[in-house]
Amino acid sequence: MIEFKLPELGEGIESGQVIEVFVSPGDRVTLEQPLLEVETDKAAVEIPSPADGTIVDVCVSAGDTVEISQVLVRMNGDDGGREPPEDAPAAEEEEKPAAAQAPLPEKEPEEEKKQTPPPESATADDIAPPGPLGVAAAPSVRRLARELGVELSSVSGTGPRGRILERDVKAHAKAIIKSASSAQPAAPEEPGLPDFSRWGETVTESFSTVRKLTAERLSQAWAAPHVTQFDKADATRLEDLRKINRDKVSEAGGNLTVTAILVKALSRALLEFPKFNSSIHMGSRTIVYKKYINIGVAVDTERGLLVPVIRDVDKKDITQISVELTEISSAAREKKLSPDRLKGGSFTITNLGGIGGTFFTPILNPPEVAILGVSRSSFEPAYVDGEFVPKFMLPLSLSYDHRIIDGAEAARFLRWLCEMLERSPESIFEGV
Repeated sequence: MIEFKLPELGEGIESGQVIEVFVSPGDRVTLEQPLLEVETDKAAVEIPSPADGTIVDVCVSAGDTVEISQVLVRMNGDDGGREPPEDAPAAEEEEKPAAAQAPLPEKEPEEEKKQTPPPESATADDIAPPGPLGVAAAPSVRRLARELGVELSSVSGTGPRGRILERDVKAHAKAIIKSASSAQPAAPEEPGLPDFSRWGETVTESFSTVRKLTAERLSQAWAAPHVTQFDKADATRLEDLRKINRDKVSEAGGNLTVTAILVKALSRALLEFPKFNSSIHMGSRTIVYKKYINIGVAVDTERGLLVPVIRDVDKKDITQISVELTEISSAAREKKLSPDRLKGGSFTITNLGGIGGTFFTPILNPPEVAILGVSRSSFEPAYVDGEFVPKFMLPLSLSYDHRIIDGAEAARFLRWLCEMLERSPESIFEGV
C-alpha cells in the first residue's frame, strides 16, 4: 500500500488548497498522471501519481487545506504495493560504494557501550568527522546548516546511528522560524463587522487562496512608507516603431505590447539607477543591491492578480521578452504557472492601460522598493514651435519606498525613463 503525501512544492510553501480531485477509489492510474490540483503560493499545481496502480482511498476533497507531507491518496502499486522511501538519499550518497550504503546492523544492548571501529568499506561521510561534539553529517548537510544558520549539535539526526540528514536540518530551521514568529507580539485584533443583514440580504464567502495571499502581502507592503511620482512620456515615435515591428515579433510567437517595451526600457533604467533594484532590511539596517534584473509583470486572472517574473531582462532582446511575456501571461490565466515563476523579482510593472484611467498609485511588491504603473495612452495637444500638434502621451506612475529612495531620485529615475522612450526608442527594438 502506498500512502502518497503532498510533496514539497517550493521554498517556503507550507500548505495549499485543493481545487479539484481527478480520481476516485477504484480508478487505475499511471505514473505522472495528475491526481489532483492544489493552489498554493499564487499558483495552481497539478500533483502527479508516483507510480502505476489503483486508487484505494482519496483522503482529501475540493476546498480542503492540505499541508506538506499530508496523505492525499492511498493506492496499490503495480510493483507489489511497495511504498517509496520517505527520504531518498542525496546524490552524493547514491554514488557511494554498495558496502557503504548497506544499513548498519543494530547493536545488542550490552554492546552499545563498546566503541566499534568503522568498517574498512565505510566512507568519510559515514563517520562522524573530528570535532568537539563528533556530529555525524555529510559535507552537503554541513554546508546547508551553515547557509541556514543552524548549529548541527542542536539537531536530532534521523539517519543510521543518529546521522543528521538534510531533512533534519530543514525541519530544525523551520521549527526555529515558527518559534520566532509565535514569540512576536500579536497584531492588534481587527474590529468586528456590524451585522449587515439588518439592512438587507447578504452573502458571506471565504477568501480564495490567491485573494488571501494577495491581502497578506499588500498588508505587509503597506508597512513601507509609499510615495508615488507621476510623469508622461511622448510615445509618438515609440508607437510608430511598435507598429512597424509587431509583425516580426508575432512571427516569433510574441505580442509586441507596451508592457514588453517598458520591460526592456526598465532593464536599462535599473542599470542606471541601481537603488531601484534593491531591497532593504530595517532590522539589520542594510541594503541589498541585486546584480540581476528580474522584472515581475502583474497579470489579471479570474482568480486574482498574479505576478510572474521574467528573469535577466537586461540580457534579452525585445523579441525574446515579448515571447516570454506572452507565454507566462497565458500560463497565469490557464493555471499552469509553476511556483518558481512567481519568485525572484527585483522590480514590478503593472499595466492598466487596457482597461482605462489616467494615473494611479500602485502598491509595492515586497521586498522590492519600487513599482511602475502604466495607464492608457492617448493623443494630447502639445504646443511646439508656435502651434499645437498631436502627441501620443503615455502616463506613468512610479511608487517607491521612501525609506531608501528620496523624492528627487524618483523624479530623476522616471524622467530618465521618459526621455529614453522619447529620444532613443530605436535602441529598444535592436535585435527584432
